[in-house]
Amino acid sequence: MVVKPMMLAGRLNVETKQFRVKEVPVPSPGADDVRIKVGAAGVCLSDVHLISGMVSPPRITIGELTLGHEVAGTVEALGANVEGWSAGDRVVVQAIVDKPDGLHTLGLDYDGGWAEYLVTPASTLVRLDDAISFEVAAIVPDAVSTPWGAIASTAQVRTGESVGVWGIGGLGAHAVQLLRLVGAVPIVAVDPLGAARDRALRLGADVALDPGADGFEDAVNAASDGKGFDVIFDFVGLPAVQREAQRHLANYGRLVLVGISGQPLVIEDSITFILKQNRVMGHYGSRTPHLAQLVDLVQRGRLDLSESISDVLPLSGAPEAVRRLENKIGNPVRLVLRP
Repeated sequence: MVVKPMMLAGRLNVETKQFRVKEVPVPSPGADDVRIKVGAAGVCLSDVHLISGMVSPPRITIGELTLGHEVAGTVEALGANVEGWSAGDRVVVQAIVDKPDGLHTLGLDYDGGWAEYLVTPASTLVRLDDAISFEVAAIVPDAVSTPWGAIASTAQVRTGESVGVWGIGGLGAHAVQLLRLVGAVPIVAVDPLGAARDRALRLGADVALDPGADGFEDAVNAASDGKGFDVIFDFVGLPAVQREAQRHLANYGRLVLVGISGQPLVIEDSITFILKQNRVMGHYGSRTPHLAQLVDLVQRGRLDLSESISDVLPLSGAPEAVRRLENKIGNPVRLVLRP
């Protein structure tokens, strides 16, 4: 009898929502796949939402799922049809795969990277230089590339446009950096946490505001010169934030929803919304060109992510990482698991 090798993985029972780190068989790659020895994997609020039941895997309704959609590591085994890659190659993994039946997301529609090994299509790989640590590389496929996709593709932010960023967590913090890179001005960050506002200013925001402070509305108007913002990004995902953001859109302004609320979207003042010709746009994830662009920017020293890794925990510490992120303990940008 052949005994399959085993590995540790962070597994969610999709029916009971029980999450635990346990031993499972090491997966074998299909003909078009590669097996990655995971070097690091990011912990995202989406993972917390899966465990809490706020979000459910759309294609998996029974059994268990390995979480984790931010992954970097080393090619360990190749499928029969895979070319252009070799064992030992350092890579980062694109989190979303386009398939005939729609988008498939790593750690949501198929087993993710909170594990010692990951199987993924070879088409999802982006090559890494030795200079980038696995910890930094691992957060790029979502924490950095999702705001980049929202900025560059969905909103198509142009140099000189005014931008408001609501929520300076893992996605919003990187949005501030990237907006600075493309020349948005002014960049106004909004977050109730003082540490998050301080972080936004360090990363390039022109103004950082507390939505709970007296005179907040006046401060927002002053920051946008009374015209409102050309673009507002909602990285929070709360209906109250969406309503608030609508009030601060300029003529032809775009509201880009990235944060997930699970609640109905309401246009409170439809007359003003129509007269100003505003738009609401949904954004989800990123695509391979975004990931490759960002890896290149990091490798060339144009994008500094050194402040993004709040802590590194062992894979066995995944439940603790989830607890800390869910409760904002230490106000983390990104927590990373290292198998």
